[in-house]
Parts: sequence; structure tokens; C-alpha cells
Amino acid sequence: MAGRLDGKIALIVGAARGIGKGIAIRFAEEGAQLVLADTEVDAGQAAAAEVGAAFIRTDISRMEDAQKAVALAQERYGRLDIIVQNAGIYPWQLIENTSPDDWDRVMAVNLRGTFNAARAALVPMKAQGYGRMLFTSSITGPHVTSPGHGHYSATKAGINGFIRSAALEFSGYGITVNGVEPGNILTEAITEHRGAEFIRNMEDSIPLGRLGKPRDIANAFLFLASDEADYITGTTIVVDGGQLLPEGADFRILPP
Repeated sequence: MAGRLDGKIALIVGAARGIGKGIAIRFAEEGAQLVLADTEVDAGQAAAAEVGAAFIRTDISRMEDAQKAVALAQERYGRLDIIVQNAGIYPWQLIENTSPDDWDRVMAVNLRGTFNAARAALVPMKAQGYGRMLFTSSITGPHVTSPGHGHYSATKAGINGFIRSAALEFSGYGITVNGVEPGNILTEAITEHRGAEFIRNMEDSIPLGRLGKPRDIANAFLFLASDEADYITGTTIVVDGGQLLPEGADFRILPP
């Protein structure tokens, strides 16, 4: 099936690299017209050029930036059908070493950014009686965690709670609200900042035997953005290669 987003206008926040760029490429392949937003200007402009999109520098922790990004989509295309809030930060910090300012910064981007994106997009979507609000959550926080991700885990669990509340409140406006919970995804950040042994150890914990690709996550977002998901709201899709399934480390039926 092709053309699942023909005629749809989508704003993707956090689209310069990794999962966000993967979503932009996948949406463009299915016919969407795009506005990309990110704090990284050079990478964001390059991603936008690759998919024929407009680009706007956006710090999603700032409501005025969220509103400007939404306004650009409206000015360029006359409406906004889909918003994807994918921007997020995950500095590795033990709780005992996390300052209040550190905590607030992660909350501002990941959790307040979710609110800002929804609140800004609500205005045109409510007026037109249609919208898809989509958010990148994670298996980290709602299901699992690891040392050094206390603030990140809190934000992702919070995003899931927000998705349910917003879905309920916006249901009468023709707006659905959903999210995707990625597992370990092989992005530029992983390859640049983690060694081969770390990646192998992660792969060993995943039943399908590999890290996910940005396209794996993008396909889940595509489904939720499409007409096929008309009757789905207030939920998240776990895309993790089965990582959450094992009871322990020794889960393979046969040894290697």
C-alpha cells in the first residue's frame, strides 16, 4: 500500500537525525507534505532538503517556538493534520549527581515539550475537526529503566500519562492522540557514543537479535498517522524486538 498520507500536512519536531529523520523520510514516501523542526539547524536543513520539506529552528521546551512551528505549517499549507513530537534529551546522570537545573532541563524538553506541541497543534486541529497527535515515548520509564536515567524515565512515563488524558479530552474534536515506545534503536547517537561491545550486549538482550532501525519506529508512527488507525486513541505501541518479553537473561531456546 502506498500514498497512505496523500494530502496530509505533518509537522515533525526533533527531525534532524535518528528516529525523527526516519519518520520524515517514511511520511514523505507516503505522500505527506512536511515541516521539520529541530534545534540543530544544519542537520535539520539537510534533512528537510532531503525530503522536500520546510524547516524551522525550534526549541520545543518554549511554547512560542512550538506555536511558530505550527504557524509555519498553516502558512505554507493552510492546515495541520499531523504533529509528531519526537524531540528529547537523555543525559546520563545518576540521581545523586543530578542537580535541580539538570532535572528541570530534561523535564522542559521531554515533558513540557510534549505539552507545548499538543497545546500549539490543538488550535488548528480543533478548528478543522481533525488531527493526529503523536509522541515518542520509550520502553524506558513505562516498563524498564537503568542507572543514570532517572529524569529521562520520569519524563517518558509522564508522556504516556499525558497521551491518555489528551486523548480523552480531545476525542470530541476529531483528534486522536497516540505514541510509540521504542526499544534500543541504532541511531547516530548510539554509533557515535557507544562502543561495539556495548551494542553487542544490547543485541544479546533482544529476542530478534538486533537493534531496531529508525524505519522500524517510523512504520509504527505511519500506521498511527494513517486512516487505518481511525479508531485508535490513547494508546502506545511498543516497538522493541521483543526486549520486554524475557523473564531473565537466559531466554534462548538453543545456545549459540
